[in-house]
Amino acid sequence: MRSLLFVPGDSERKLEKGFGAGADVVIVDLEDSVAPQNKAAARDIAARFIAERRGLTSSAIYIRVNDLSTGLTDDDLAALVSAKPVGIMLPKSNSGQDVQQLSAKLRVWEAENDLPDGSIKILPIITETPAGVLAAATYAGASARLAGLTWGAEDLSAAIGARAARDEHGRYTDLFRHARLTTILAATAAEVAAIDTVFPNFRDMAAFTAECAEAERDGFTGKMAIHPDQVSVINAAFTPSAEAVKQSAAIVAAFEAAGNPGVVGIDGKMFDRPHLRLAERLLARAKAAGISV
Repeated sequence: MRSLLFVPGDSERKLEKGFGAGADVVIVDLEDSVAPQNKAAARDIAARFIAERRGLTSSAIYIRVNDLSTGLTDDDLAALVSAKPVGIMLPKSNSGQDVQQLSAKLRVWEAENDLPDGSIKILPIITETPAGVLAAATYAGASARLAGLTWGAEDLSAAIGARAARDEHGRYTDLFRHARLTTILAATAAEVAAIDTVFPNFRDMAAFTAECAEAERDGFTGKMAIHPDQVSVINAAFTPSAEAVKQSAAIVAAFEAAGNPGVVGIDGKMFDRPHLRLAERLLARAKAAGISV
């Protein structure tokens, strides 16, 4: 998952545009982008659109449901599991226990809709509450459904009363940098993808491009988008370059040829096991992006 594009579930026009944007994942949103009075209509519109127009996209389809505390999650699942989404995005997840609770619900709805047990994945947003940030380590081993971990700044800002998540230079303040880095560490500990949060100002493409490059550098493997124009930038930033793929393949091959020792030499440079692990991770990303390795 490199690019994950949010699309409001109550707009057929935006759904159609989002389905054709070329994102790896289209997230049909039933939560923040849908007004309370439109929730029921959004479920109906989204379910019908996915059923009728699925062939419009090669993107995997996820549904962002309303969080478990709202009492709306079951209604969302009742309406959308029949559309056979690849996954569910769980907002305001407070711990791995929330993932387990959602997993139990999905097991029932999968059975009701004759879907294989465990076929629907879960992608939780783990930093939208203070409790969620503090419980980041609980996702490791929580569920085989776990597809990745991602984070958010806006809801956390509201929860703690922070007036802004970024400083006057557009950089995240310490609290939100902590949430961001916690997500990378938690995802690595759980051995799943680390997905960076959205960049709200979709008109500032220069700043957005720089943030994508920074996220890829730091260990994120993908990023969420709020506008179709952001998708191509994300895909470019998180697709390994031909040079990086070539170097990583050479490192892996050198370790294999030497019988997987602790260290190998390539062109006068020494590479140890952490370099091997990094190379393997990059090759896995390249393969997922459709690059021959």
